[in-house]
Amino acid sequence: MSDRATPAPAPGKHFIHQAVTEDNRTGRFGGRVVTRFPPEPNGYLHIGHAKSICLNFGLARDFDGTCHLRFGDTNPTKESVEYVESIMADVHWLGFDWGKNLFYASDYFEQLYQWAEDLIRKGLAYVDDLTPDQMREYRGTLTEPGRTSPFRARSVEENLDLFRRMRAGEFEDGTKTLRAKIDMASPNVNMRDPVMYRIRRAPHHRTENRWCIYPMYDWAHGLSDSIERITHSICTLEYEDHRPLYDWYIEAVGVYHPQQIEFARLNLSHTVMSKRRLLELVEGRHVSGWDDPRMPTIAGLRRRGYTPEAIRDFCDRIGVAKADSMVDVALLEHCIREDLNRRANRVMAVLRPLRLVIENYPEGHVEELDAVNNPEDPTAGSRKLPFSRVLYIEADDFREDPPKKYFRLAPGAEVRLRYGYFVRCTAVTKDASGQVTEVRCTYDPATRGGDAPDGRRVKGTIHWVSAPHAIPAEVRLYDHLFTKANPSDDKDGLDWKAHLNPGSLERIPDARVEPGLAGAKPGTRYQFERVGYFTVDPDSRQGGLVFNRTVGLRDTWAKIEKSGG
Repeated sequence: MSDRATPAPAPGKHFIHQAVTEDNRTGRFGGRVVTRFPPEPNGYLHIGHAKSICLNFGLARDFDGTCHLRFGDTNPTKESVEYVESIMADVHWLGFDWGKNLFYASDYFEQLYQWAEDLIRKGLAYVDDLTPDQMREYRGTLTEPGRTSPFRARSVEENLDLFRRMRAGEFEDGTKTLRAKIDMASPNVNMRDPVMYRIRRAPHHRTENRWCIYPMYDWAHGLSDSIERITHSICTLEYEDHRPLYDWYIEAVGVYHPQQIEFARLNLSHTVMSKRRLLELVEGRHVSGWDDPRMPTIAGLRRRGYTPEAIRDFCDRIGVAKADSMVDVALLEHCIREDLNRRANRVMAVLRPLRLVIENYPEGHVEELDAVNNPEDPTAGSRKLPFSRVLYIEADDFREDPPKKYFRLAPGAEVRLRYGYFVRCTAVTKDASGQVTEVRCTYDPATRGGDAPDGRRVKGTIHWVSAPHAIPAEVRLYDHLFTKANPSDDKDGLDWKAHLNPGSLERIPDARVEPGLAGAKPGTRYQFERVGYFTVDPDSRQGGLVFNRTVGLRDTWAKIEKSGG
């Protein structure tokens, strides 16, 4: 394993960990532990893949083994180098490294082809001329057996000849397939003579135009595991019904046999976890791209300000189980909030500026106030904040007619300016529509950074920035992508996209931040005091600061845990 991975907590005792422990005890694989993460390069990785990455690389780490990264690149029409590169970047960013163990299913195309010929010679595979529609018709249903293809009885010689001519490009796409000869009456539909190869004239991102037939995933996957001497092939539950086929292929070829074990995939509330649907969101321009901060992709979470540590912590907390369940996105938000609370420096930022003038503060005078960078990190130190006669405060921190228990600024009310002075509102200025455009106050010079000498106290503390020194910034407030916890649940009869949240992105173009943020680099994370956690977006490179809200300060999950609910 690489040094890139951070130290992990003590190994969990989930059922897969127990199975590997038992295999080591019995010497099933000679004490070896070799896992693999096998993504198909047909989209960007999402948070569900992060669970699989942490599980596979984590098992290798816990048992002093190795974990391979292998791309299941068997469908050239949907795959690209962009996806390959994004997947490698995401795995590295999460803190894991495959070292020398980078592989592709396409590395094995020739060997897979030769094994397919071996099955033909054994009478266990045949070339079929049924169209895709006919094949679906012949396949049967969950309650009715399938029907035998009229081409199933072809001789070994004819099948070999046709299969070789398929490889040579003599037939059109979709006109012939190679199928395994298993059992059309099997109660498991995956065993009803599954397709092993199909004709597809499409350039491959690695083999270019050298092949016009491509192996199906089920045929390539288990045998690739065998070639790489994988010990434990960890899959999600949808592959449980495919395990008999996985075993049949390996036994039919007569090669080394890994153990496939299935676990429940991650289902996260208020989003979708299907690459097909995520691609539909991208292509339909419902989001700005795979790395849109509203997406559950690792690239999207990274751009939103999530840390690899928080994602690994989340994957550890949700555990590994055999039964499907829905995880509340509030737990993911809790994990990033806990992590950023320890590492993100505090800064002042005003999202919706309201001008505040301190009438009795000397004009032209500027002083520097001491501000703590992070109270959770004693090594973070402090910084200087410029303070002047004209400030910006949050518009929500003033009410001309305040409700009960409103402890912020109002006519006649007194509050503390964070790290600064007590100020009391004396007047307001309004525009022609009656909107408050300026608040006028007086300050008490004796209250700098502390309580009033006469013992009076205030209940409210508000944040601010010095107007002459503040830097303009765009702030993007992100919310859940969907309004419904499970948008894929079609019980309401609506298309899943009908549940897209129209308020999932709010752009605030005229925010103000403290001057110390000038030149902040993309990816830098901060806590905007009293507002939430934010990160600098890559768009900042194009001129002007842009901040994405990672998560708010309110911790829904912590409240759920505290209440026992």
